Amino acid sequence: MFRGVQLGPREQRRIQRIVAELPRATRDEIARKVCARFGWVRPNGEPPVRACTTLLTRLERMDLLRLPANRRPRRTRRAREDEFRAQLLLQAASPPWPEAVDASAPLVVRPVLEPELSGWRVYMQRHHYLGDCRLVGESLRYVAMLGDELVALLAWGAATLCNKPRDRYLGWDRPTKAQGLHQVVNNVRFLLLPWVRMPHLASRILGANLRRLPADWDVRYGHRILLAETFVDRSRFAGTCYRASNWRYAGETKGWSKQGWHYSFHGRPKAVFVYPLHRRAIELLCRPPSTLAACGNPEASVRTLECEELPLKGKQGLFAVLGTITDPRHRRGVRHPIQSVLAVAVCATLAGAKSFGAIHEWVADQTRELRLQLRCWRGRAPSERTLRRVLLSIDVQQVDTKLGQWFASLQQLAGRALALDGKTLRGSREGNQTGVHLLAAVVHGSGQVVAQTRVDTKTNEITRVAPLLSELDIQGSVVTGDALLTQREIARHLVEDKGADYVFTVKDNQPTLRADIQCLQLEDSPPTAHDV
Repeated sequence: MFRGVQLGPREQRRIQRIVAELPRATRDEIARKVCARFGWVRPNGEPPVRACTTLLTRLERMDLLRLPANRRPRRTRRAREDEFRAQLLLQAASPPWPEAVDASAPLVVRPVLEPELSGWRVYMQRHHYLGDCRLVGESLRYVAMLGDELVALLAWGAATLCNKPRDRYLGWDRPTKAQGLHQVVNNVRFLLLPWVRMPHLASRILGANLRRLPADWDVRYGHRILLAETFVDRSRFAGTCYRASNWRYAGETKGWSKQGWHYSFHGRPKAVFVYPLHRRAIELLCRPPSTLAACGNPEASVRTLECEELPLKGKQGLFAVLGTITDPRHRRGVRHPIQSVLAVAVCATLAGAKSFGAIHEWVADQTRELRLQLRCWRGRAPSERTLRRVLLSIDVQQVDTKLGQWFASLQQLAGRALALDGKTLRGSREGNQTGVHLLAAVVHGSGQVVAQTRVDTKTNEITRVAPLLSELDIQGSVVTGDALLTQREIARHLVEDKGADYVFTVKDNQPTLRADIQCLQLEDSPPTAHDV
């Protein structure tokens, strides 16, 4: 049984036919095709390629399937240990441990950046008693910073399949667990660096991480998580920081662990702690799938997109706009041009993709003709690594400005209504730091954002209106805003500098202006009245 499908002889023959159709494909490509044939998808709409590859390998070991030779050389445990030993030698000349960490500095818990990943793994391998771990499936890594000092490392991964204390706590049976396990996350690593000595710091870090974890998971994988779990080795730790962070003790394991394809008995039972990430976590995790989707966050899915209808070519096309964006890569060795990578990302995002993996899966599932229209190199889909590297290194402000101007040119803003509104991005808050606040110009009716700018913590939305509208031609438009933007200087800028009109809200924060408007008695002669 795999994802609700009983893999009998008939299903095995179907898989073998797929393998025969792709004689030169890699195992991941075969797994992707098998997922498409059987309709296997994860909650975020992506195919479970790694899990399917593991399934195919297991069927091959049972002599139920024949697969092509694995092209990727398998690293042995000794090779991995040699790699980490080399990394540790490179870190041997690191500066000495700080004698003290400033306790008054702000605590920030944030995801690891890609350039920091190798250092994160080196610290984990050196200082955690279990060493570094290979995170399988959905996972996130975090660092905790106290001021400018690194104080802790955390890792979250997919929930364990066999965890009887957790299942008893939730009241799960096997079918209910199968439908809700993806909404449980496991704290696989928590390392407080050994030179850090500060009371209650571990519980503070856990609390800060748990406050942002559901939103980060939703952004990365397209679905919410409802419960966190962890295992504590009682022979080493008491689990005090978890208890102090309001985690709940669920029981002890029997002393078994999974080693490769099998389970082995190690004789060290571990305490299981769980933490509900939603006030109705147990109720939602025990409901049928249809009810769960209605009460929780709707699961994201990648939709089809008619790229032929998009204005891609021509002087006013998307490629012309994206071609003006600076390519951060070195010219040597570049296969996919910058406008192709960005066009793929734009189209996949419009189709509902919310991660680098989903963007790659979307373009890989398209026809070769469509990939050629998107100017992919030789009609091949850019790899996930290429997409991640390019999209993380480009000038985001430049891309946002160029696309905003392009959208504005397609909208023909003259004579349209434009709303100015500020919002704080969900999940952008880090520790004690405030979230990212943006001021955006939105077209009434369509909801299209044609320009946006960041509002720094040292200023407010009032001072950012002029920079926001500097690149937009809004002559003849009507600009609306809330009471915060009802300012004389903003009105003068809209009328005299931009040639636009405005409709602003007046509230009690401006009593004199409000009284002047009331004296006009506009209710007796509304704008729709005709002169008699």
